[in-house]
Amino acid sequence: MTKKKKEVLKEFRLASWAIDNKTTMYVLIALILFLGTGSYFSMPRENFPEIKETKIYISSIYPGNTAEDIEKLITDPIEDKLKTLSNVVEITSTSQEDYSIVVVEFDEKITVEAAKQKVKDEIDSESSGEDWPTFNGAKVEPNVFDLSMSEEIPILNINISGDYPVDRLKEFGEYLEDEIENLQEIKQVDIRGAQEKEVEVAVDIYQMMAAQVSFDDIINAIGRENMTMSAGNLISSGQRRTIRILGEIEDPKELEGFVVKSEMNNPIYLKDVAKVSFKDEDKTTYAREFGHQVVMLDVKKRAGKNMVAAAEQIEVIVSDAIKNVFPPDLKVTIANDQSSKTIGQVDDLVNNIIFGIILVVTVLMFFLGFKNALFVGFAIPMSMFMSLMILDLLGYTMNTMILFGLIMGLGMLVDNGIVVVENVYRLMSEEGMSRVEAAKKGIGEIAYPIIISTATTVAAFIPLGLWPGVMGGQFMKYFPITLSVVLGSSLFVAIFFNSVLVSKYMTVEDKNMPLKQIIRISVIFGVIGLLIMLLGGTYNALGTLMVSVVVLLWIYRLFLRNWSNSFQNKILPVWERAYEKSLRYALSGRKPILITVVTFILLIVAFMGFGASVGSQRTKVEFFPDNKPNQIIVYIEYPEGTDIKKTNAITKEIEGRVYKILNDDMYMNGDFNFLTESAVSQVGEGAGNPQTDGGSAAEMPHRAKITASMREYKFREGADSQELLKKVQADLKDVYPGIAISVEKDANGPPAGYPINVELEGNDYSELIATAESMRDFINSKNVQGIDELKIDVNKSKPSMQVIVDRKKAGELGVSTGKLVSNYVMQFSDPKPVFIKKMVKITIFMYVSIRKTVIILVLFSIRK
Repeated sequence: MTKKKKEVLKEFRLASWAIDNKTTMYVLIALILFLGTGSYFSMPRENFPEIKETKIYISSIYPGNTAEDIEKLITDPIEDKLKTLSNVVEITSTSQEDYSIVVVEFDEKITVEAAKQKVKDEIDSESSGEDWPTFNGAKVEPNVFDLSMSEEIPILNINISGDYPVDRLKEFGEYLEDEIENLQEIKQVDIRGAQEKEVEVAVDIYQMMAAQVSFDDIINAIGRENMTMSAGNLISSGQRRTIRILGEIEDPKELEGFVVKSEMNNPIYLKDVAKVSFKDEDKTTYAREFGHQVVMLDVKKRAGKNMVAAAEQIEVIVSDAIKNVFPPDLKVTIANDQSSKTIGQVDDLVNNIIFGIILVVTVLMFFLGFKNALFVGFAIPMSMFMSLMILDLLGYTMNTMILFGLIMGLGMLVDNGIVVVENVYRLMSEEGMSRVEAAKKGIGEIAYPIIISTATTVAAFIPLGLWPGVMGGQFMKYFPITLSVVLGSSLFVAIFFNSVLVSKYMTVEDKNMPLKQIIRISVIFGVIGLLIMLLGGTYNALGTLMVSVVVLLWIYRLFLRNWSNSFQNKILPVWERAYEKSLRYALSGRKPILITVVTFILLIVAFMGFGASVGSQRTKVEFFPDNKPNQIIVYIEYPEGTDIKKTNAITKEIEGRVYKILNDDMYMNGDFNFLTESAVSQVGEGAGNPQTDGGSAAEMPHRAKITASMREYKFREGADSQELLKKVQADLKDVYPGIAISVEKDANGPPAGYPINVELEGNDYSELIATAESMRDFINSKNVQGIDELKIDVNKSKPSMQVIVDRKKAGELGVSTGKLVSNYVMQFSDPKPVFIKKMVKITIFMYVSIRKTVIILVLFSIRK
């Protein structure tokens, strides 16, 4: 009775229940396979996990003001107001011409939404004050937002070129823009290299002075005449009718007939003092591909959406447009496609799973036989599908950290299955138990050990998810979570699914499978597998696995079966006896104490050696391994105030130097570049660095960017993109004095800015800049290894003209400083835009030739 009770207690009740309810387990297996497969195809794919820093950004646009004025009027009041907030870690700001951005970093104890609301409440309170600056009769409105890095970096560029005017190319781009923005995965599409149309009212200052017409007269005339609005209701014949006054113009030429002033029945028309034309806005962007002008579309996806699916749908849209909409001589290319890297990572996971199954089955068939080895091989895809199902339910995306966890777990998850199958096999072969009895008892013997073993393995990785801040809380946590899910799934599969399968199908004798049965299985699996490989599209991995099983079956039947039997009957017993002999020798006498002491000493020596290697810098310590560049990005920054045409001209020279290196003969096979896939350049809009600009919406006519995308590793023919990066850096170093050129590679990991920041604090910007330049020159003179570039992030090089008011003379003329400011703003700043019916902007300013002449400051009269 006691012996029977003891044997019963050895059973693991959950596993025994599964063995007694095989049908339920088969249904559960099918359900997990179905849901796991669906999760594999439906999980959003992206490069890295979505990181939401607890940083809130406040941007303000105040045209016509210098950086000093922006700081005094906008930035400082905002900073003073936000200093009183709780949970604030740091407040940083950048003030530049016309634009201010303040960044408030909070601690991890507050959510992004709550922090944003707190900042918005304080900003609303500050901007509602009477002393808050106004522009064009309205208060400057600060924009409070949080930043998602995945929404700032384009997932691809679409380049449109051909023998057509830029306006026509822009129309083609707008068609693609509308189609692509309809996709739910896409946040926005920005068109680069082409300008919007505007109605330009170029006034003649001399004719204005002769006619005694002011800018106010012109602006008011256009604003008051070009409008459509409701004038109330009229009750007539028992009906209430809405009265609408229609005044919006359809044709820009109608502006010429506007009366801007009328005295003594002598009307002065707009055409008398200005020239009206319909033209492109002032140039704010240039775009080129390999030096050739293009109209470029920057495509940005929504946070948490599937980048691969978005890229595939965009490719379909572009292909359809080329085939059915665009003219045949129009060239449309896709560049900088970020989805290919993610696709490669997912393919690597699938290949690792298939290769893992083949290796596990091949190795285990020498010990357990082919059929029994398949039980363990079955645990690999089953555990992966179950893991994907759970991760999908948790709302995670398939990104680098998730894939890293899955691939690492792939090598660990077979352990549980091996232990279960081997123990049941031992009980059947050595103790002569039946399948069911051996399965229940075998799993009962090892259930708690493998549960504890899995728990201790998971516990070793838990600290990775407990790191504070963005790195641990939002980035590294995915790795221990994924590994925990994978190992937990493998434990579930081993205890429940493997137990059911071995209790039903395990055999001890390696029976020779009849040839007819092998042929029948091969035909069924082989034909289905080939069809899936050829026609299955994204499911072709399943076909590859089925064909591999057929090949393995024939290899086993023809070769490995005899080798396996010979190994089990001849070689394995020899190894077991040798191991037993060495183990008995090591455990005899005082040898265990000696072995323990020697092992401990070797451990100390190993730690000391590792420490010495790190101290001598022979072994490098890095958080992320230094990746080979998939992109080489050249950021170019001219002194602030540089006109975009000058920026573009010098950028073309830099492009020539870069493309000469990219297209070197060592990277070419005829006309084919096997290393560089695409190279695009942007000047002005879109030329910022999303990793460091923090969502800035400021104009950047003084900045440019060149982006070269590398081909996939398998197409590079051994060429090293890291060496290419170094060549570009060396070629552009100190070539253009006064121009900041930074050559970088695509960033890996969460947004972290530059590795090292040295901050100088003081009240005199000129002194700070001079000190920073001295520090930069000193550090550069030391030739410190590992420093690619030292960059000063304060730019105060824009030239300015100062108008000093003679208060005595102004008083004699009855002219106030405010009146002077108002008139100069009208002349030299872009006024508040007015729109015609088709939402085309109307801008009003002096003739360009006059506007750029300093003498006009003297000629211009101030009207009382």
